Amino acid sequence: MSSQGMESRQIEANAMDTARANTYRLLARLFAAPASSELLGILKQIDGTDRAGGGAMAAAWQTLKLAGERTTVEAVDDEYHELFIGLTRGELVPYGSWYLTGFLMDQPLVVLRRDLAALGFERQEDVHEPEDHVSALCETMSLIIDGADGFSFETQRNFFNEHLAPWVGRFFGDLQQAQSARFYRAVGQLGEQFIGIEKQYLAI
Repeated sequence: MSSQGMESRQIEANAMDTARANTYRLLARLFAAPASSELLGILKQIDGTDRAGGGAMAAAWQTLKLAGERTTVEAVDDEYHELFIGLTRGELVPYGSWYLTGFLMDQPLVVLRRDLAALGFERQEDVHEPEDHVSALCETMSLIIDGADGFSFETQRNFFNEHLAPWVGRFFGDLQQAQSARFYRAVGQLGEQFIGIEKQYLAI
């Protein structure tokens, strides 16, 4: 392959990684807290025709854009609390340990904390959620992909396969079926499509 061809492939790979990291970062924000007016404004600017992953992924982006246009900050706040917080517990429990074992703070969290420490990630003092919350895991994937600390493609694959692939697809599926979900049904659709593409991409 010519040097020009290699450079072109590298540019494409970098663009793909940027898009992947940004998608993980968006999902992390959507699950960390109810969407702000700023975040809903960002969703309204989505161009689904300019997204990788084929028709289903483009359709998921467009659905999320429409959902962002049709909701309000107040409505999303109410929905978020119904889904993930509730009086004693929300309709869904967005933690890896829960999905993998049926218990919070279980063995999958112990393994995750070990792996995070090995990668040099430390829990921030102002964060109270366990590290296996879907938002935290998506944020971690975005940081690994960004590669500022020189993480390899193999590191991306291993972290995804160990801590996200075994359960997060089911979570996104459950989110689409949740009785309280309206705006977040679109988030679940995007997440499900994206994770499917990630599994294929990281299997290369």
